[in-house]
Amino acid sequence: MVKLYSKEALEEILKAYKGWEENLLPQWLSRMPERQEEFTTLSGIPLKHFYTPADLKDFDYMEKLGVPGAYPFTRGIHATMYRARLWTMRMFSGYGGPEETNERLKMLIGAGETGLSLAFDNPTLVGVDPDDPLAEGAVGVVGVSVPTVVDMEVVFRDINLGEVTTNMTINAPAPVLLSFYVATAEKQGVSYDRIGGTTQNDPLKEFIGQKTHVFPPEAAVKVAMDVIEWSVKNIPKWNPISISGYHIREAGATAVQELAFTLADGIEYVRQLIARGLDVDEFAPRLSFFFDAHINFFEEIAKFRAARRMWAKIMRDWFGAKKPRSWWMRFHVQTAGCSLYPQQPWLNIVRTTIEALAAVLGGCQSLHTNAFDEPFRVPSEFAAKIALRTQQIIAYEAGVADVIDPLAGSYFIEWLTDEIEERAWRYIERIERMGGMLEAVKKGYPQREVEEAAYRFQREVEEGRRLIVGVNIFGEEDIEEARRVPLLEFNQEEVERRQKERVRKVRSMRDEVRWRRALDELRRAAERGENIMPYVLNAVKAYATIGEIMGVLKDVYGTYVEPPYY
Repeated sequence: MVKLYSKEALEEILKAYKGWEENLLPQWLSRMPERQEEFTTLSGIPLKHFYTPADLKDFDYMEKLGVPGAYPFTRGIHATMYRARLWTMRMFSGYGGPEETNERLKMLIGAGETGLSLAFDNPTLVGVDPDDPLAEGAVGVVGVSVPTVVDMEVVFRDINLGEVTTNMTINAPAPVLLSFYVATAEKQGVSYDRIGGTTQNDPLKEFIGQKTHVFPPEAAVKVAMDVIEWSVKNIPKWNPISISGYHIREAGATAVQELAFTLADGIEYVRQLIARGLDVDEFAPRLSFFFDAHINFFEEIAKFRAARRMWAKIMRDWFGAKKPRSWWMRFHVQTAGCSLYPQQPWLNIVRTTIEALAAVLGGCQSLHTNAFDEPFRVPSEFAAKIALRTQQIIAYEAGVADVIDPLAGSYFIEWLTDEIEERAWRYIERIERMGGMLEAVKKGYPQREVEEAAYRFQREVEEGRRLIVGVNIFGEEDIEEARRVPLLEFNQEEVERRQKERVRKVRSMRDEVRWRRALDELRRAAERGENIMPYVLNAVKAYATIGEIMGVLKDVYGTYVEPPYY
């Protein structure tokens, strides 16, 4: 698995160090056992005993690292980083109906959250209304139900959308949810140039990871590009896409695969936008990214540093972006949900702390910390507050934000950053030979790679080659500990009844002529291949529901059923 240093090689390395006495070398070497255990990162990268300058041969400091705030941004995109401004603390929130989520958002704002983030239920994620038979039993379960603009207004009741930024984890129905948000802001009197936040709006990763796709790949990408083009021209503070590796990682990808596939998705989107006639420097500063912070501490830090350097090179050298801000990789991080376990659930607080620390040392701009009870249910208020306090302790007590990129220059960190980058480039080159990520997705290439990586990891856990505390090592038979976790309680049946009633009320009170005309105009625009965003916004203002709007688009673009790739 790994080629360890031989004693002869170590002797040569140690002799190169000034200050090592000849009589110390034999003593040190004599303590090394003949055979040592082999170690790898979660990505399977072999690790040596320790790292020295010999592992950074021909390492050009300025070329590889530079200074914070300057190309290639390995050390961070901001010259002052957290010394000037801490990362945005943005907890992923949403459950039940709009009323419940409004309460949770206000609680988190009161507890010190500095950015909002909405999780939607599965009916909303795939664009069906709560009274659709497909939604039965799922309304409000893993996120908030938002089928109409009226629901969005309730979610943000007494929250000024000109004073907060909101991330919305929504993909296929992104035009609809963004339109709900914009219309709500308008109703509050917030001008377009003050609306700030992010729509995830990343269709390619849906095919690879999350699987809440609706439209076929080409149509899905077209709709996402519509959102980006319209947003860049109309709501300048909005990030119209969050190019996401998080869901790819949660589906089982390694850190290297997460990095490579995320950047390959970004490359595809940039090409699509340039093909529309947009200037790269017009839209590139509004592109944002979303990564997972998994449990392998140093690998995650190296991944974030490599990501910035690679994206800067791609934007400057591949696409000829002229503005330094176009070279920036701005990214949000969420700690790994797939690293949390129901066994000995309090240990999840420790896991999340380690992962959050990696995100901060890796230089994120925004961070969500998972709650320890997430293997069971949507986080309780108690658990969500502990997760937020975890970030705050790192920010205000630990001292890690006082120095920019404090691990820079570590032989191991710099070697691992280079190694991850090199392995990620190999994936990207393979995808480029296939014709880009859209073609690779249609062929099932990244899907297969992720499935195989997930299988390998699970085998390692089951065979005891990858140790998980409380799961396959230091386990306990007592399940009372899990039963003592104070879970979130809410009446799902009552939420579903309320949401069905609200959507029916919205349908009954709207102007039928205006509503029908808006949907007809949307249909014709989609058929002509126009940018659908202005027409979706118009339909939302006519009180069309998410199911009605998505129904029109499904009629035009079709729907997607994933084929077998093996």
